[in-house]
Amino acid sequence: MDGKEVHLEARKEASYGSVKKEDPMEDATNEDVGWRFWRKRRYVVGFLAFLGFFISYILRVNLSVAIVAMTSKSDKHEPEFDWDSKLQGLVLSSFFYGYISTQFLGGWLSAKMGGKKIFGLGIASTALLTLITPPLTRISVYVLVALRVVEGVFEGVTYPCIHSIWANWAPPLERSKLATLAFSGSFVGTVFAMPASGLMAEYWGWPSVFYVFGVMGLVWFAFWWAIVTDKPEDDPRITGGELEYIKRSLGHTDRGEVKHPWKEIMKSPPVWAIISAHFSENWGFYTMLTQLPTFMSDVLNFKLEKTGFLSAVPYLVMAIVLQCSGQLADYLRSSNVLSTTQVRKIFNCGAFLSQTIFMITSAFVASATAAVACITIAVGLGGFAWSGFSVNHLDIAPQHASVLMGIGNTIATLPGIVSPIITGYIVKDKSPAEWRIVFIIAGSIYLIGAVIYGLFASGERQKWAEDPKKNDLPLYINEGLEIDDVAK
Repeated sequence: MDGKEVHLEARKEASYGSVKKEDPMEDATNEDVGWRFWRKRRYVVGFLAFLGFFISYILRVNLSVAIVAMTSKSDKHEPEFDWDSKLQGLVLSSFFYGYISTQFLGGWLSAKMGGKKIFGLGIASTALLTLITPPLTRISVYVLVALRVVEGVFEGVTYPCIHSIWANWAPPLERSKLATLAFSGSFVGTVFAMPASGLMAEYWGWPSVFYVFGVMGLVWFAFWWAIVTDKPEDDPRITGGELEYIKRSLGHTDRGEVKHPWKEIMKSPPVWAIISAHFSENWGFYTMLTQLPTFMSDVLNFKLEKTGFLSAVPYLVMAIVLQCSGQLADYLRSSNVLSTTQVRKIFNCGAFLSQTIFMITSAFVASATAAVACITIAVGLGGFAWSGFSVNHLDIAPQHASVLMGIGNTIATLPGIVSPIITGYIVKDKSPAEWRIVFIIAGSIYLIGAVIYGLFASGERQKWAEDPKKNDLPLYINEGLEIDDVAK
């Protein structure tokens, strides 16, 4: 054994005592639980987080479908409100004005109070306000606008604070799949909400959209509050082996109050690489989310019922890709095929470059089928990008990840406000040439995001984020070694 090996062995023994091959963590990491995912509590947290994002996106997009029944005549209902297109636009955009205001606050509060509380209360508050939407809407449309702004304020905390949970629950080599499992709930919720809201509004009346989904949100909150804990050591149902594995793989103890190095954060190129990637992905995402049905109607001449179904398909594909990409990303890292930095850059930049090509191509193809296929591929490939930038906060600064997500998502919410406005100015005659400009802009922003992320992103913990209380084990973990490999 040379001097380096002696030193490494001494470090391991100093941190944990003599490490034996018969490690109790082996049961937690290698046990085949099959369909009984609840046997590993971190998967329970991931599944409930998935349902949380599923509910939150239903509460976000339900009005987009319900407003059609509220203002248009159908076979079963007369329109209850006479709102012109400008007023409807104000109603639909009002959510984002509140949503953008609490991104940073959500990250900061979760670092102070715990992600479980902020995430759960944010969605529960939105669900409660959704329940009282029908009677308040009948008072005044401007009451509805104010209500949607407040809903956006409460829901704005959800994305940032989930990273506070993963900072304590997600082993480094499982960050991608746990985080993407949760985030995919957003896209599954979008797919579910569109047809479900339309059916309920048509057969039960538009108020049912708000009553049913509001109750669903409160039921989810009851389970979340009763089952999830901020830290694995507070979970009474977790096994000793899994707790040991999580704590030792993360390699840190209770830090107490986290102090954020604001100056270093704002000067960090990897931080701005993540922000630029998040902004780029959201520009394309929000452009499609808000404008795709209109594009299909204007250029592809699809009828309303067909437009609603086809508009949901890209997000279904994205949800599936997101799950697969998270699993693949962690496999490549844990197998030591690629480093964390390489995985993040390849997944993110590869997705953006592909999205650039397919987004622009979709505006020039002559066939409606080809256009839908290109759009579906372009949106769906975003799932690979989410396995890059959206998890990257936990790589570079796990204890500050919620705050970093809050800063990034504040800026990344701007496309939800700006993109529809720009599209409105460009698309005046509803011509294919005008729509090409919209798609070229989205594709160009993807390309810029790929360049910035490729140059400045990193998968390594930054110096300003180093924790003096942590032990040395994450050095092995970040190099792609499992805990049992260290023991050997």
